[in-house]
Amino acid sequence: MRLNITARHFKLSESLKNYVENEVRRLKKYYDGIIDIEVILEWEKIHRMVEIKILVQGTVLTAQDRSDDIKKAINSTVDKLERQILKYKDRLKSFEHEKFMDESTSVEDET
Repeated sequence: MRLNITARHFKLSESLKNYVENEVRRLKKYYDGIIDIEVILEWEKIHRMVEIKILVQGTVLTAQDRSDDIKKAINSTVDKLERQILKYKDRLKSFEHEKFMDESTSVEDET
C-alpha cells in the first residue's frame, strides 16, 4: 500500500502526518487489496478540507469532508471510506457468488 500525503496552503507537521498515517492504516483491516492512497489536506481561511482517494483493483473510492478542525475532518473522511470499502467488498462477494453459481449450473446442464 502506497501512501501519498499532500498539504495545500500550509506546512505539514510531523505529528499531523503520523496522525493521518495511523487513521488511514485503519482502512487496511477492512480490505487488503488497497493499492494506493492519496490524502489531500487543504487549509482554507475558515475551514479545513480533507480529501482521500483510494485505488482498489481498478476502482477509485473517494471521500471528502470540511470542518473547522483538521483531525475531525480526517476522522469523518476515513469513516466514510470505511463504509465505501465495506460496500465494495459486498459487491465483490456477490459478483463472485453469482459467477460461481453460473459456472456450476452450466456444468450441470452439460451432463
